Amino acid sequence: MKTSIKFLILIFSVVFMTSCFDNGDDTTPRTEADELAELTEYIDTLNNRGLDVDTTALGVYYIVDTVGSGPYPVPGDTCIVKYQGYTFDGYLFDASSRHSSDGNYEFVLGNPPLIDGWDDGMRVINEGSTTHLIIPSSLAYGANGAYPAIGPYQTLIFKIEMVDIKQAY
Repeated sequence: MKTSIKFLILIFSVVFMTSCFDNGDDTTPRTEADELAELTEYIDTLNNRGLDVDTTALGVYYIVDTVGSGPYPVPGDTCIVKYQGYTFDGYLFDASSRHSSDGNYEFVLGNPPLIDGWDDGMRVINEGSTTHLIIPSSLAYGANGAYPAIGPYQTLIFKIEMVDIKQAY
């Protein structure tokens, strides 16, 4: 009888302990509503800290840190920027310093278009400015995400310095 009780206790203990392990099956996928709640809280926090958060017509949020004195780019212009791209949790997923030794990244605005939020946000950054862009997933990688670090419905935050603009015309 003692052996049966010990055996039952052992079985119960094993079943209990294995039920405590996280097997990953109960993970709820991130939703657009999750992102919206997180983004709203983030923007409210920035506003409450006294930062001037503006929005483009397309829906990119931006904060101008340093006001430049040069022109604003238009599609077809070559932009030279320094940037870092982060997820909300602070993970640096990309930076211009990863693409060149001088830390500059050069591209033609709108040709080919990068993510919609990037192209839209660039139009509010004049030469010499440093700006933060906050790009909702609907203007970035949406429900699919990209890279291993950018999941579904992930808002992206870019710190961008507009180093130079070479006008197309």
